Amino acid sequence: MNIFLEYKLITTFLFIILSYPIKHYLAIWLKYRARKSERDYRYITNSFKNFANLLLVIILFLLWGTELQKFALSIAAFVVAIVLATREYIQCFIGFLYVTSTRPFRVGDWVQTGSYCGEVTATDWAKLTMLEIDQDSYTYTGKTLFIPNNQLITQPIKNLNFLKRYIPHKFTITMSSRFDPYKNMDALLDKARGYCEGFQSVAERYNALIERTLDVSVPGPDPSISVSTTDMARIKTSITIFCPTEQATEIERKLTYDFFKLNKGMQGEGIAEK
Repeated sequence: MNIFLEYKLITTFLFIILSYPIKHYLAIWLKYRARKSERDYRYITNSFKNFANLLLVIILFLLWGTELQKFALSIAAFVVAIVLATREYIQCFIGFLYVTSTRPFRVGDWVQTGSYCGEVTATDWAKLTMLEIDQDSYTYTGKTLFIPNNQLITQPIKNLNFLKRYIPHKFTITMSSRFDPYKNMDALLDKARGYCEGFQSVAERYNALIERTLDVSVPGPDPSISVSTTDMARIKTSITIFCPTEQATEIERKLTYDFFKLNKGMQGEGIAEK
């Protein structure tokens, strides 16, 4: 131990150099074990990497504790300036502690914070990494978002993980005030039930699971249609379907086509909108 303390610089380099291959091969082993048990390995490897980095920092702090204490005393006059210069990093670290302690999400969850929405791929003490998701089509945009952790304290976090499989998808078709929305409503509702028939039983079970877990009532699983008006006295026909997330856009397209086909020849121009 005295030898390690005497050659602290060499010991520090050895710790840093050896820690990376050890962490790398242990992460590969954990990934292999997770895949073998059919679990989401990203959460396990991400947690392990954060723990390994924290352990390395603690070891280096204990090794250089005396020198750091002397150094801190020597720069006491500059503490305020240092805090001001690094306040963003300090806030990011506090944000990381907040997310770690409250666990509002985990790796693999769909999350919305502010105007950003995506799937969480990694977290560390500085930032949250997400794959951006288009909230209209529920598909990946191909962009990667890096959100500083300090924003997670000041902005609300919405966990959208239940929307990964099934979603209460709602869209609106707006027509002129002369349009009669009730004339073909039953026929359109039958069309919606027909598109949802193939996954109806699964949708019912998943809808019940969401309601039990969240202790709230969510729309579905049966399709529904409601009618309202805009500020400009135009007729709004709102259609809600509880369907697999990847099929939501396709079913919306089919129902929009059926809507205009059923109401062909009626007065007024229609505009489909979310």
